[in-house]
Amino acid sequence: MEERLWNVYLSGEIHSDWRQELVHKVEEKGIPVRLMWPELDHNTSDHCGRQILGEQKEPFWADHTSAKINTIRNRGVMLNCDIVVVRFGEKYKQWNAAFDAGFAVASGKSVITLHGSEHDHALKEVDAQALAVTRNIQQVADILAYVTKNPF
Repeated sequence: MEERLWNVYLSGEIHSDWRQELVHKVEEKGIPVRLMWPELDHNTSDHCGRQILGEQKEPFWADHTSAKINTIRNRGVMLNCDIVVVRFGEKYKQWNAAFDAGFAVASGKSVITLHGSEHDHALKEVDAQALAVTRNIQQVADILAYVTKNPF
């Protein structure tokens, strides 16, 4: 029987290398997943609207057009994935990550949150909808290994 390839979307914090750390663990363990994520380059993400649709008169509309273009990609990827991992970092409030978690839950996707205990109170509603709340990359990798291969 052919091994199933699971699609996993990695949402959230973009100021650390957590995605690359997870890629390494997935490769190391041979976990059958395809990892996907949003555009991570701030400049590209923030200015795609201007680059594609031209300059906007108001900064709000420049942000608005870029956000919508990014959403076309992110929504499509999330709707076609099996699991959404949402990372909340320590440095910034990630409104986009919270929205992605809500969208994923509303779309019937399995959500794993990843954050430190200092965010437990602020994220209690998000975590209440997640199927797993993790504290580190190893826990995320172990969940992915278990649900895709059941190694235990």
